[in-house]
Amino acid sequence: MRAVLGTEDGVRIEAMYAPCTADVAGDSRVDGGAHPRVADSAHRTAVVVAHGFTGSVDRPAVRRAAGVFARGAAVVTFSFRGHGASGGRSTVGDREVLDLAAAVRWARSLGHRRVVTVGFSMGGSVVVRHAALYRDAPDARPDAVVCVSSPARWYYRGTAPMRRLHWIVTRRLGRAVGRFGLHTRIYQHDWDPVPLPPVAAVPLVAPAPLLVVHGDRDPYFPLDHPRMLASAAAEGTAELWIEPGMGHAENAAGDPLLTRIAAWAADASPVPASRTGGAPEGHT
Repeated sequence: MRAVLGTEDGVRIEAMYAPCTADVAGDSRVDGGAHPRVADSAHRTAVVVAHGFTGSVDRPAVRRAAGVFARGAAVVTFSFRGHGASGGRSTVGDREVLDLAAAVRWARSLGHRRVVTVGFSMGGSVVVRHAALYRDAPDARPDAVVCVSSPARWYYRGTAPMRRLHWIVTRRLGRAVGRFGLHTRIYQHDWDPVPLPPVAAVPLVAPAPLLVVHGDRDPYFPLDHPRMLASAAAEGTAELWIEPGMGHAENAAGDPLLTRIAAWAADASPVPASRTGGAPEGHT
């Protein structure tokens, strides 16, 4: 089921809803059967997928991830502003939190009492900041958060792919390449003000549990980024997976990893927000 969602600042966002594909008894429907409103405990969860920069709801890697997640939960996918058929222009992780909030609200409006946000690369930074900014908004906050291949801090240029990305975002010619070559429309002005960086947002994510996933062959962000994110979390609220041989974001996330992420999302439960300290690193 496709829909167009409205954000708080008036941008139209394309989105897609897929019900859980697992068999379940007692599924009820509203609006003449168009909107599944699930009552069974196994189907109360919705996973909202936030793609990476230059992605969209119809990209093969996004659809593959959605298919894996749909085996155990309903799935909402959407295109960030400036991507795909969504309106507006990409702010590369700033106002995209409004897009994610609209998607989470849509999932809850369909009857899902539990929503898990899963973000890749730019989307990973967005899910972390969204969880921090919307923690007191019952209709828009997540119950658990997964960031995959996310940066910990802004303006990183330590790798060749990130230097190319900064050229695309900050130069007029680069934005033309983004628009016509990468099908991504990019906002032409600098951030003002600079948004809260992911590493500073992480302590505000609790009581929602946080899973940080990163590949040890990520060509964009080295391992100090995920380690910074996990270390910034309140004690006992975050888990870190360093994935051997994995590259970057949704294109590099294989079905076995996506299946493990889905299992974590199904079991994750709120944790006390009063804890302090870091999270241990785990290799899986």
